[in-house]
Amino acid sequence: MFKKILVANRGEIACRVMRTAKKMGIATVAVYSDADARSPHVLMADESVRLGPPPAGESYLLADLILLAAKETGADCIHPGYGFLSERESFAKACAEAGIAFVGPPPAAIAAMGDKIESKKLAKQAGVNVVPGFLGEIADTEEAVRIATDIGYPVMMKASAGGGGKGMRLAYSEQDVREGFEATKREGLASFGDDRVFIEKFIESPRHIEIQVMGDQHGNIVYLGERECSIQRRHQKVVEEAPSPFVTPKMRKAMGEQAVALARAVGYYSAGTVELIVSGADTTGEGFYFLEMNTRLQVEHPVTEAVTGLDLVELMIRVAAGEPLGFGQDDVQLNGWAVENRVYAEDPYRGFLPSIGRLVRYNPPESKGTPYTSPSRLREGLLTNSESSGNALPQPLPQAGGESYVRVDDGVREGGEVSMFYDPMIAKLITWAPTRIEAIDEQIAALDAFEIEGPGNNLDFLSALMQHPRFRSGNITTGFIAEEYPDGFHGAPASPELSEALAAIAAFAATAEADRARRIDGQLGKRLRPPSDWSVKIGDAEHLVAISTTGITVDDADLDIALEYTPGDRVVEAELDDAPLTVKIARTRTGFKLTTRGASHVARVLPAHVAPYAQHLIEKIPPDLSKFLLCPMPGLLMRLDVAAGDKVEAGQPLAVVEAMKMENILRAEKAGTVKTINAKTGDSLAVDAVILEME
Repeated sequence: MFKKILVANRGEIACRVMRTAKKMGIATVAVYSDADARSPHVLMADESVRLGPPPAGESYLLADLILLAAKETGADCIHPGYGFLSERESFAKACAEAGIAFVGPPPAAIAAMGDKIESKKLAKQAGVNVVPGFLGEIADTEEAVRIATDIGYPVMMKASAGGGGKGMRLAYSEQDVREGFEATKREGLASFGDDRVFIEKFIESPRHIEIQVMGDQHGNIVYLGERECSIQRRHQKVVEEAPSPFVTPKMRKAMGEQAVALARAVGYYSAGTVELIVSGADTTGEGFYFLEMNTRLQVEHPVTEAVTGLDLVELMIRVAAGEPLGFGQDDVQLNGWAVENRVYAEDPYRGFLPSIGRLVRYNPPESKGTPYTSPSRLREGLLTNSESSGNALPQPLPQAGGESYVRVDDGVREGGEVSMFYDPMIAKLITWAPTRIEAIDEQIAALDAFEIEGPGNNLDFLSALMQHPRFRSGNITTGFIAEEYPDGFHGAPASPELSEALAAIAAFAATAEADRARRIDGQLGKRLRPPSDWSVKIGDAEHLVAISTTGITVDDADLDIALEYTPGDRVVEAELDDAPLTVKIARTRTGFKLTTRGASHVARVLPAHVAPYAQHLIEKIPPDLSKFLLCPMPGLLMRLDVAAGDKVEAGQPLAVVEAMKMENILRAEKAGTVKTINAKTGDSLAVDAVILEME
């Protein structure tokens, strides 16, 4: 077994790999850029090596620096994490030449599957279903238009070396192709060093389902079930679950066998994921097509770990060391249900724009339960497939007692900074339970307890997704977010019962604050009793709340609620009709901001005898900023499409801003004339910086 492992990545995946390595008794080495010098993965490692400045292209993506760090520290293996380097054939070869093990597949498999065009050709030869499309190189926009027209709209334009939602454009018309083809090429070149683009038919009502495969260097390959990854935004996965509510045992077997056939065709070993696009309209279970194979560990791997009971990172390390898997396909069983939500630094209330800044507060929910049984339990008698007795695969612990668990994978800490240089993911929240609905409900409770202050975050949005009736039914497609939130996200709607509970909590907190105020020493006159009757306004609803020693009434009706609150508390743990309810609470000038169940509610709380006078307060009208084009997120101004004096129409592209490696086209909200240009191409812009003014 290896003595020292270098993790060639950052953030939560670096921490994730190190936790397993430490459990296995392997020393760890972290690499870091200047932006990550005090990051958790650096502090967790036994040793650390500086790579360079913050941009990934000047630090984490430099293979020569990674290898040099491994040699200097005496590391005998390198784990690429999610793949800053895992898709580079040359790096895997360089590791072999340096006598350092690469914890991943062989170079030939990386090369074969790293090119989306060539991988589709190989998949077709291996008998795998592929999506109709054009797999050759496309010279220019005019050729792209001809090809898209021949295939038939809608089509998907994809960078050949792309991944993670970057370098992808959906086109419903010729205009979409003309606008998006060059942008797709640029994103592919900027993110992956390859500007080739291919075009394929877009499967309507699609579901994104992927198969986890694991192979060893002795020819053993198994599939570990599927993951449903259909909840996406801009082709970036947001929610993952295992198993899929759509996949039948027969369909799972067909998908898995094709995935294994593809892996075997390229001599694959280690962990890998075969991604499939599945027609949700095809009830036969035969409408699935190969998208790509990710030759690395995936962000969503914990849900597979949860339902199989396996530590995939440990298996990868053992396979890299030459050990056999020790179990066969018949040993793999799926138990219970797991759901993963990606917690991002983005503001769903502002069109999901990326957000950066310091984590003023970061307090994730406590982990509970045991997410999986370590494959290290196989150490005493690792078996080859031919020797498998059918009981070599360890069973996951939580299912034995039928209990749920919560797991948080992160690589940040309170006081740290979310940088503009890297992916905006803050953490992954994983829950497991015996059934799908129970696992989803565990997510809702955990999201309610998750505290993040500083950068914008998507906690409310994730909670809203978990509560959405369509999601809970399992009737989902990759278009779910666009279809269900066509006008953007404005918070999950609160039921009348929840609104009444929030009014009671706000009034109870106001009573506690008033009671503390009356206890301050040195007050003149007689010590006043705190008010017991309150007017609480949440949105358009106004509630009369009475607090007494016998209970709480809302609008003259008794409320079955139990809670505690001490002034200064950030979280209120309540019970509403014997069901737990966690509410984050923050003081405002006229009451409290209450956050729970996918929305933040501002409660105006006034003593009942004072509330009638509030109608006489003058409302401040916000200024009209519609004539300005404001930069919606911190980023780089890549292109200006207009000049002073130009007339523009509503929807016309005005500028392109790059943020977190994604190009964002800014369009005119209304027709008008450009009055002044306030920024130039190449400028680094802050959020709400004025790019141009209209008249």
